[in-house]
Amino acid sequence: MLKAIYQHLKKGLEKTKEQARIGISELNISRQIDETLFEELEIALLKADVGVEATEEIIDFLKRESRKRGLKTGDQLKELLKEKLISMLSHCKGELNLLGEKPDVILFLGINGSGKTTTVGKLAYKFIKEGKTVVLAAADTFRAAAVEQLEVWAKRTGARIVKHQQGADPSAVVFDAVNSAKSRGDDIVLVDTAGRLHTKEHLIKELQKIKRTIKKFSPNQPCETLLVLDGTIGQNSINQAKVFKEATDVTGIIITKLDGTAKGGAVIPICQKLKIPIKFIGVGESVEDLLPFDPETFVNALLD
Repeated sequence: MLKAIYQHLKKGLEKTKEQARIGISELNISRQIDETLFEELEIALLKADVGVEATEEIIDFLKRESRKRGLKTGDQLKELLKEKLISMLSHCKGELNLLGEKPDVILFLGINGSGKTTTVGKLAYKFIKEGKTVVLAAADTFRAAAVEQLEVWAKRTGARIVKHQQGADPSAVVFDAVNSAKSRGDDIVLVDTAGRLHTKEHLIKELQKIKRTIKKFSPNQPCETLLVLDGTIGQNSINQAKVFKEATDVTGIIITKLDGTAKGGAVIPICQKLKIPIKFIGVGESVEDLLPFDPETFVNALLD
């Protein structure tokens, strides 16, 4: 299973790997460790959007440890780099926290264009494949296109959808979805929320109202509040995440579109600065292209 995930992830990260080719994939046994190699590696990490702070930490570690361990070759340095990256990401590994209530409710946050609705659909597919029954709550009532997109995913996956007309109160949609799921004994409700950030105050009020609505059915729900970040915008997603963190408790992150970006290294500063577990990463358009985040598998796929 892990081998299959690794191969899937490796293929999905090709663009990031291509941009980071100087100094990373060219580290080999025929090349000696010298200052030029460290400079090239630093450039490669910055191109992959690892960020200045994290890059400095990585290069300082590599210089110090390579001297201490008496390393001589590029291959040895590459293994040391893997060790450091895995260590930096290890505390960000997270798994979905399903409580087994009927229903468990998962709330999705993220700006328009982040891949939020697609991620909802992919998770619906994953759960249904596992034999669970899923209800999709179309709580992004601001955009008609969002409801239509979710309807497509409902048909594609076999999930049931609860929707209202455009402009309806999102909390009313959530109430009907959770109430319907509870009465039918469905396993999971996935709530797709609006992604506009025109005012932070409005966002906070809307999300708080949705959460209060969910808690009318169970004080333990939502069991997860997942923030979907667009991997193609790299470290800029950190600023978005801070807005949502101020609005509500975020229990996990999903980073999408890593197959279409040279900025896959941004996973590192996202992990370091936000200190929120990364639950999944998206590496393609297929329903199968939402993978659990595992630091070791991610780093190996990125560098091998």
